[in-house]
Amino acid sequence: MKDSRVFLGIDVHKKTYAVTAISNNRVIKRTVMEACPQKLVRYCKKYFPNEKIISAYEAGFSGFVLHRVLIENQIENLVVHPAAIEVASRDRVKTDKRDSLKIATQLEARRLKSIHIPTIEQEGYRAISRLREKLVKDRSRIGAQIKSFINLNGIKRENYERRISRRFIKNLLTLKETSEIVFYLQSMAKRWLSTDEEISCVEEKLLVQAESQKELEKIYRSIPGIGQIISRVLINELGDMSQFKNERALFSFTGLTPQEYSSGEHIRQGHISRQGRAILRKVLVQAAWLAIRKDAGLNKAFERISRKAGKKRAIVAIARRLIGHARACLKKKEEYIYRG
Repeated sequence: MKDSRVFLGIDVHKKTYAVTAISNNRVIKRTVMEACPQKLVRYCKKYFPNEKIISAYEAGFSGFVLHRVLIENQIENLVVHPAAIEVASRDRVKTDKRDSLKIATQLEARRLKSIHIPTIEQEGYRAISRLREKLVKDRSRIGAQIKSFINLNGIKRENYERRISRRFIKNLLTLKETSEIVFYLQSMAKRWLSTDEEISCVEEKLLVQAESQKELEKIYRSIPGIGQIISRVLINELGDMSQFKNERALFSFTGLTPQEYSSGEHIRQGHISRQGRAILRKVLVQAAWLAIRKDAGLNKAFERISRKAGKKRAIVAIARRLIGHARACLKKKEEYIYRG
């Protein structure tokens, strides 16, 4: 062969891998096998024992287990964002074999780039902060159901509060009536308290994480508006941000860049792209509202932008500045300096 490299396109599913191997722009092997990383490695060693193997598959439900097994066995691998796979405008046929061939072809042509692969430890840390977000949503949903039920049944109580709190929930558990309505309220109250206790346990785990990453915590927490919980979310999702070549890549990852529809002399910008995880945008906007109260420079920028574009767009712009400041501080390994 002219080129001793073999390029594998892998279409990953829960039960099967569809694999296409090409070399010198020619398909040399195709197969569908059981979805087992070790079996794929054995397949590669059996059929391509003397060739350098480069493989790729789309990021998705299967995570990075396959990637790590391939790397451990000296097989170079890329995990590719699904949107990065080029699709012809008139391509209306989609099969596993076609998808694996498409990946292999574009891989050989060097048109694919890998996404950032977190370590196993980073994945574990990230799972904890995402768990807290899920539990907080669950607690809010249960609280909303309790309030809705109270209003639906016309219950008037002196200790009724607009905001669901532990005190309010515990007061529901002191009701002595034996009606079905009270039974429902107390069952929901127990669920609320159980979820609240789980959140407390998760937050203790986040404190342990923070203790093990003191340097990162120190820099992130120096940014105005970023507190204990927000810093853990940002660190677990973004790390030290060394994976981003520039601010534009970071802003694109967080989904804080505006969509653009421009042609000729006309430039039109729409809403933010909302790429990446919603939790990042949520905590950054929360931090931005706090930041404009603490940092005079950011407050001036907010007032200037809000006069032209409105407060909603202005606060998104401040959120974008905050994460940009965080990246600059991490790059210099310095704490944020408040601006007057």
